[in-house]
Amino acid sequence: MGLFSFIKEAGEKLFGGSSAQAAAPSEDLNAKAASAIETYIGAQNLGVSDVKVQFDGATGAVKVSGVAPTQAAKEKVTLCCGNVASVQSVDNQMSVTNPEPEAQYHDVVRGDTLSAIAKKYYGDANKYPVIFEANKPMLSDPNKIYPGQKLRIPPQ
Repeated sequence: MGLFSFIKEAGEKLFGGSSAQAAAPSEDLNAKAASAIETYIGAQNLGVSDVKVQFDGATGAVKVSGVAPTQAAKEKVTLCCGNVASVQSVDNQMSVTNPEPEAQYHDVVRGDTLSAIAKKYYGDANKYPVIFEANKPMLSDPNKIYPGQKLRIPPQ
């Protein structure tokens, strides 16, 4: 799956936005940030197990390991980690119980809508619910996407 880049300033404010970066990063702050990300992943009910997160506040890097039941769950964990303020990259080392083809990803820019994104990837704007479902539970409403967010675009 590789290393994924994210926009550091965009995303969920799980540990006080850039406060993990404001002071000199410490092992304690890194551990608290990693714990907050683990809790966030758990709250998404993705069916993953043995999740371990490491966070490096100096570089904004997250490394995650564990076991995912599907490729989709593994990819959603990547998004859970990366769509968090102060995170710049995610190295997802999770294993997958039932491997499937990997999805593509889209970086949301100003003016994007799920319909426009569906038109770009699927040739049909009416397929936006496929993208919405592929990004649940991180997305709660198809109209609530924001610039800097990374979305999972599953194969057709």
